[in-house]
Amino acid sequence: MTDVITRADEKTQAPITPPRGGAKDRWVRRAPLLPALIFALIVTQVPFLFTLFFSTQGWNALRPGSRHWVGLSNYKTVLTDDRLRSALLNTVILTAGAVIFSMILGLLLAILLDRKFFGRGIVRTLLITPFLIMPVAAALLWKHGILNPDYGLINGVFGGDTAWATSYPKTTIITTLVWQWTPFMMLILLAGLQAQSTDILEAARVDGANAWQIFRGMTLPHLRQYLELGALLGSIYLVNTFDSIYTITQGGPGTATTNLPYEIYQTIFSKYEYGEASAAGVVVVILTIIVATFALRVISGLFKMEEGR
Repeated sequence: MTDVITRADEKTQAPITPPRGGAKDRWVRRAPLLPALIFALIVTQVPFLFTLFFSTQGWNALRPGSRHWVGLSNYKTVLTDDRLRSALLNTVILTAGAVIFSMILGLLLAILLDRKFFGRGIVRTLLITPFLIMPVAAALLWKHGILNPDYGLINGVFGGDTAWATSYPKTTIITTLVWQWTPFMMLILLAGLQAQSTDILEAARVDGANAWQIFRGMTLPHLRQYLELGALLGSIYLVNTFDSIYTITQGGPGTATTNLPYEIYQTIFSKYEYGEASAAGVVVVILTIIVATFALRVISGLFKMEEGR
């Protein structure tokens, strides 16, 4: 075995640190992304700035040349008008109902798919299918194929001539949204279940814990952040629901299913109040940003949790 002897007059060379790129190198790396960034700003932010401007205008398309500055008056109208407040309440009810029920069903289906059984891949594909259907197509399917009082599937199987969309409008919209968004929740929760350590679950079974105790004491706490993520992402999408309401109920009967996006549509194309509709749109954007902020925090927490493993 040979020993390596270092001479006293021999200097040990320090490790060479590669020079960091300067500002020019950083801009060279970022330059390919600039066209996409500029395009995104033009498509999203410029229209929003125009919307902010229009929200401060008193502007009715039926009275050409009457546009004038009104400040925050349109926002006051949005927050105090009975019709818009009813639309806000409907938005909360429809969004919360769809998110809660799709979360519950998604959790049950995720638990089912987390087990190994014959044909699991086919079942998973079939369960994901509703989420892949276009919203308008899904709404037409439910309106004509399932809920139609004359030839719909439900009345055909159980009898009767109930007009479901008219008699139970909120339930109809929530059911349609739950059918379409349950696969989304299922995939998120299934990912959470498959990320759970099997060694810990096996140790709990060895210690005598039954299935319910393991689910309540270990699986649910583990899924908490996945449940939060699904609820927040689902709320961001569902708060902007328009297709199902326009296709199935047209906001009725009365204003029973009129949410904020549909009320904005009616304000523009029925009342022709562009300023008021712009103010309502800004309010919807602000609410969506608030929910999205919480969603980003939850996502960040999930990444930190994965890095800590």
